[in-house]
Amino acid sequence: MDPDEKAVYLTFDDGPIPQSTPFILQTLRDFGIKATFFMVGDNVRKYPELYQQIVDDGHQVGNHTHNHISGFRHSLRKYVFNVDKANAYIHSHLFRPPHGWIRHDQYAALTKEKYKMVMWDLVTRDYSKWMTAADIVANVKRYARNGSIITFHDSLKSIEKLRTALPACLQWLKEQGYAFKVFW
Repeated sequence: MDPDEKAVYLTFDDGPIPQSTPFILQTLRDFGIKATFFMVGDNVRKYPELYQQIVDDGHQVGNHTHNHISGFRHSLRKYVFNVDKANAYIHSHLFRPPHGWIRHDQYAALTKEKYKMVMWDLVTRDYSKWMTAADIVANVKRYARNGSIITFHDSLKSIEKLRTALPACLQWLKEQGYAFKVFW
């Protein structure tokens, strides 16, 4: 995003799930921050009350496919169908491909029709079994810059580390003077 603006965009991929979404939402409330949640359609189908809480809290929502599928492993038709199936639950014009992997034909079809593609420049790697909460905070401190799109994960793989790392990252970003923006 704009490298001249002292702002970052927080994003959370893969949710919503009961084991992590409530903590993430409460932490964002505690800091007075809005974020963008790129959600898996099947998770929204299973946990509509969590989806509604995200919306009611004033966060932006985005599509992350219905089953977290890879663009490289599926035909154009199947991939677009999966994205549209998710959107029946998510209702968003924003899209982020799982793992950031998408073929050119899929990108063209999705962005031509109705979606705005949102990628990232800072993945915290909070999902990695090799990363600690301190490593996640260090990644944010090392790589955040004006206009950064920072990706955390609303997932079982991330939540134990996020309990420490997310508040520490938000505190540090605020201390550095960053504003927090969402996509529209």
